[in-house]
Amino acid sequence: MTPKTQPELQGPERSLLKKLHLASLVEGCTLVILTCIAVPLKHLGGYPQIVAVMGPVHGLAFLFYAWMVINTASGGMWRKGQVARLLLLAFIPFGTFFNLGMITRRSAGSDALDI
Repeated sequence: MTPKTQPELQGPERSLLKKLHLASLVEGCTLVILTCIAVPLKHLGGYPQIVAVMGPVHGLAFLFYAWMVINTASGGMWRKGQVARLLLLAFIPFGTFFNLGMITRRSAGSDALDI
């Protein structure tokens, strides 16, 4: 069985994937900061202000990430399993970082190994 290769991406698709890559990085970093730094500082150190700031920042980053996933999926760039993976891993700290390889491979035009 030979792996399927994706057709060469045009300018708009490549631009969407670059934006998705950036959104994935931002969403992942804000989630890690929120869950690994801000929440422990709130509960262990008594600094609730950090969560009050990082919560909305992460919320906006997540909305932008989800919007970018929907934009790229509506263009037919991802299969259903890939869209599910992109969205589900956004709820796990460090999860979106695992999606970066899949996004990079798609941007390069080969994602035959992905779900």
